[in-house]
Amino acid sequence: MKRVAFFALPLVAFVLLAVFLYRGLFLNPREVPSPLIGKPAPVFDRPALHRPEAVFSSKDMLGQVWIFNVWASWCAPCRQEHPLWNDLAAQKLVPLVGMNYKDQPGAAKKWLNELGDPYKITVVDADGRLGIDFGVYGVPETFVIDKQGVIRLKHTGPVTPEAMQKKIIPLVRELQKQP
Repeated sequence: MKRVAFFALPLVAFVLLAVFLYRGLFLNPREVPSPLIGKPAPVFDRPALHRPEAVFSSKDMLGQVWIFNVWASWCAPCRQEHPLWNDLAAQKLVPLVGMNYKDQPGAAKKWLNELGDPYKITVVDADGRLGIDFGVYGVPETFVIDKQGVIRLKHTGPVTPEAMQKKIIPLVRELQKQP
């Protein structure tokens, strides 16, 4: 009897491992879970890209739903998603705040001049410390933040038209209805 149990244990472990691996095949690798979802966004004060003497505080956004988009001029996927941000900004649905991540200010300004500047303001994160606070894995990354300053969505990688229409805009509209 002990001999059967001894041989059954590895079989059970193998089956459990196979089930977890099989389930993993159907997960979306772009949906990296964030421990910050449902928690207050990190509070920050950062210099503005276009006016370094001006400091932007995330506290200024309390009371309104906003989108925080992490980008860099050296990031090809950021260029891919940028027209979507220009379109959203033209709709005036929600304020967009950009975070220029580990970039040269001159290159970032040139990039925005060439591609359009959809952001209410762009803050500078030259050393990447604010990115660490937000749990940024790479660029682009996008956060939807509610009126109380709580992160409600994190989108890793470039935003697609589908993600914009099916996830981001509906969430923004829903959050805007809440007190």
